[in-house]
Amino acid sequence: MLHIPRIGALLFIAVLAVGPLAGQKKWTPAKTPDGQPDLQGVWGFATITPLERPADLAGKQFFTEAEALAYEKQFLQRNNRDRRDGPAESDVSRAYNDFWWDSGDKVVSTRRTSLIIDPPDGRLPALTAAAQKQAAERNAARKLAPADGPENRPLAERCIMWGTAGPPMLPSAYNNNIRIVQGAGYVAIINEMIHDVRMIPLDNSPHLPKNVRLWMGDSRGHWEGDTLVVDTTNFTDKTSFRGADQNLHLIERFTRTADDVLIYSFTVDNETAFTRSWTAELPMRKSQDPMFEYACHEGNYSIENVLAGARAEEKKR
Repeated sequence: MLHIPRIGALLFIAVLAVGPLAGQKKWTPAKTPDGQPDLQGVWGFATITPLERPADLAGKQFFTEAEALAYEKQFLQRNNRDRRDGPAESDVSRAYNDFWWDSGDKVVSTRRTSLIIDPPDGRLPALTAAAQKQAAERNAARKLAPADGPENRPLAERCIMWGTAGPPMLPSAYNNNIRIVQGAGYVAIINEMIHDVRMIPLDNSPHLPKNVRLWMGDSRGHWEGDTLVVDTTNFTDKTSFRGADQNLHLIERFTRTADDVLIYSFTVDNETAFTRSWTAELPMRKSQDPMFEYACHEGNYSIENVLAGARAEEKKR
């Protein structure tokens, strides 16, 4: 039998423990011609992990592997649009067949039970009293005049912007892909949903004056090591992301941790709308597939038909 003195044995064990790790190299992203960490490519982020942690998973931040598999199976069965059980109303409300949806079939790779990572309970912070009042007034106005004109219709229906296309970006029913393109002094993020494009300057220029408000806000980017940090302000009061208002201050982070993994996180800081800031994290996967045009355009036929239908209903009264 091999005899190793006590001190030698401890050193021997330490070498065995550290040896495999010492041989591993830390992954670092390639660089673009102007020296930026290369984040370019098509990135997919479809997932069935919800933004907020479901009530029945309260207190549980992560699934085990077995729990994740069980959750995925149950979720897909429950949300299958090809089901034919239940009353006719349920069948009709499922609208498209399951074939047309592409909202993912897996939880996020971290196996978190919610995309929200702070607060620790995985839930959205409460809205302030002022924000709750504003939301109630907005909902009442929509019910009172749902189709007086195109301005009464949702932004997505008018093909102006999709609520989860960002910023910030969240998974939705389909088209959960972005393309990142980098050039000298800029990063462009192209969202497949309603094909919005964000041009983000990296020149340390100040934000636009406060009286200039944009649908997607005014973004400025900079690098913190290998992480792209995007600071966005100057939102309008019409997008209302999860109850946010025009004072929304958004900080996004993009970090490539492997050749095919991009970690996207964002922090919502909006004191006039939320009682505290909150953060969500969404791992993205590199895709070899191309992005396709989402041919949605403002003034599309559906708007004309919706308004015409509303006028026809008014004549019947």
